[in-house]
Amino acid sequence: MQPDELEAALRDIGARRYHRLHPFHHLLHSGKCTKGQVQAWALNRYYYQAMIPIKDASLIARCEDSAIRREWRSRLVDHDGDMDGEGGIARWLKLTDGLGLDRDEVTSLKGLLPGTRFAVDAYVRFVREKTLLEAIASSLTELFSPVIISERMDGMLSNYDFVTRETLSYFDKRPPQAARDSDFALDYVKRHARTPDAQGLVLAALEFKCSVLWSMLDALHHAYVDPKHVPPGAFVPKDQ
Repeated sequence: MQPDELEAALRDIGARRYHRLHPFHHLLHSGKCTKGQVQAWALNRYYYQAMIPIKDASLIARCEDSAIRREWRSRLVDHDGDMDGEGGIARWLKLTDGLGLDRDEVTSLKGLLPGTRFAVDAYVRFVREKTLLEAIASSLTELFSPVIISERMDGMLSNYDFVTRETLSYFDKRPPQAARDSDFALDYVKRHARTPDAQGLVLAALEFKCSVLWSMLDALHHAYVDPKHVPPGAFVPKDQ
């Protein structure tokens, strides 16, 4: 494929496989989740947010190109901030605080669904173990995140009286960050995936990442929607 054809193929994967299509997100964004289900989503998603800088640091650690390292380290600052209380992880904890979850319980990970842990850990291992091209390609779900963030902000603010704009402050900063990051990753992939084999790896990497995000919602839906099967030790909402 020519570079533009590769981009079209990547965007087609997002159109078919991105987790904005998952039934749980339709419930979440349309106001059909209980507060407990929203709490469970935020608590489980925290693990993903917390592991993103670890994933990114592992990519930087094995990257020999200083230009890529400089570009990629902005992602660490986005999530960790320059000091305590800053960055995406801190803003996500404002979300869990605003939903009435105990911060120590959230960060302890005691209530995490096994499916969430397995999916996120698989993503971290993928980035550590696969080629740099595949690792960078797996981040391209950010191409599609601005749409889901817009849907989430509009839907949750309109439908839940326990959610405020301040509660959702994490999402205010993400669209420009995601656009910057996905522009870089897409350009890198289009320049470096020039053989059929390399392009196949890139497409498979994005499919894998979409599956990670999808399986996290599968775990939530199975545990907290219908039928409800909360695994032993996992978070149990008060309205469950």
